[in-house]
Amino acid sequence: MDIPESVKTFFKKHSKSIKTGLIGFSIIAAGTGIYYVSQDSPEQLQASLVAAEQNVEINSFPVVVPNIKYGFALDTFQVFDHTIENGQFLADILMAYKLDYPSVEKVVANSKDIFDVKHLRVGKPYTILTKDSTAQADYFIYEPSVYEYVVFHLKDDFKVERFERPMTSEVHTAAGTLESSLWNAIVGQGLSYDLASKMEDALQWSVDFHHLQKNDEFRLIYDQNFIEGEEVGIGAVHAAYYKTGSNEYHAIYYDNGEISGYFDLEGQPMKRGFLKAPVKYSRISSYYNLNRFHPILKRRRPHYGTDYAAPYGTPIYAVGDGVVSRASYTKGNGNFVKIKHDATYETQYLHMQKFAKGIAPGVHVKQGQVIGYVGSTGLATGPHVCFRFWKNGKQVNHLKIKFPPAKPLPAEDMPAFEALRDKYLAELNAAKPAVAEENTQTEVVTEEENTKDSKKESDNSSNP
Repeated sequence: MDIPESVKTFFKKHSKSIKTGLIGFSIIAAGTGIYYVSQDSPEQLQASLVAAEQNVEINSFPVVVPNIKYGFALDTFQVFDHTIENGQFLADILMAYKLDYPSVEKVVANSKDIFDVKHLRVGKPYTILTKDSTAQADYFIYEPSVYEYVVFHLKDDFKVERFERPMTSEVHTAAGTLESSLWNAIVGQGLSYDLASKMEDALQWSVDFHHLQKNDEFRLIYDQNFIEGEEVGIGAVHAAYYKTGSNEYHAIYYDNGEISGYFDLEGQPMKRGFLKAPVKYSRISSYYNLNRFHPILKRRRPHYGTDYAAPYGTPIYAVGDGVVSRASYTKGNGNFVKIKHDATYETQYLHMQKFAKGIAPGVHVKQGQVIGYVGSTGLATGPHVCFRFWKNGKQVNHLKIKFPPAKPLPAEDMPAFEALRDKYLAELNAAKPAVAEENTQTEVVTEEENTKDSKKESDNSSNP
């Protein structure tokens, strides 16, 4: 395995200290050897060997361990850590560290197939490594996410490399009861709200997450991802349980190499013909109503869709597989997409801010694929998507349609599935919410931090 150049430089820099330590050790060893030879008996020789082994400690010598990060010994560089600022470009950063414009152009050209430098994001960290701050820097390192980093070589061949950080995962469980919202039920336990999105992915064909109720219950088995011992995100959800009112729903993930997906306890696919809604984290602001008073036109007219209110830019998903039949603009609909799913069903998505990349008439889309983003184009009072559903050429209320079930697992897969199901059911039944003492402790820490933050803000306000 090749030793990084920066590590070689480190040992070259500290070679004098290392040599001194080795010479000292050699003197001790030689003295001990003379002592051994001077003894008259093997027993005494053996005893002195044991004593010598006990008294000499290698780690007592001053050997400095290099600080390795990004594959470099940082001790051999001058290190400058920063974050991307608003309006800052790669050229601005590199030219401030003595790169001329032709060199910047080479870096950009070499990064084309590795990382698009137009995707530098405000607030993301970067590091400059340089041997001499009065000369051209040696490396620019950018971290687009906690999962990876990109190394730009700023000398010689101006090579650009992208590295993924090693990630590990542990299987965790979670449980909770809704008091006010799903957000509070999850985040209030110190858990990531990404769990809500993953749970919705598993149960989205059965549970209407726009009509959650107080005292609803959930339990989950999921992967918690780690990088260098720190939690970095949620992985796959292996099993999910949700109870609302008297209705209980289970989702068990099963994969035999050919068939994969979420199934209920009987081996029936959770995936139905269509998703319950085209957006996540939203609310229904207006229902299908044949006698609605239009808020802009100020008169009664049928409302053939269901409005989902969500912030600008929220992704809009295709509720089923199909082909885009229209992606255009009209005065009333604004930017909209219409999808033909089969000979019976079509769906339409109105008032988009913009279309997703590649969405155009004739394009095939998959269920759950992003087709656009929430906006307020056309006749709209605020950001939302008006979702319309056609059955046999007639617009209908999709919330009242019952679709036929998908095909169940083959009989030969049922024994393996049932064994997996029973294992997950036992783990789901044992899942418990975070204990109250932990929540209390979290709240105390938060309160202390808030007090400190308030004091800082007070101090800052008096020192412009």
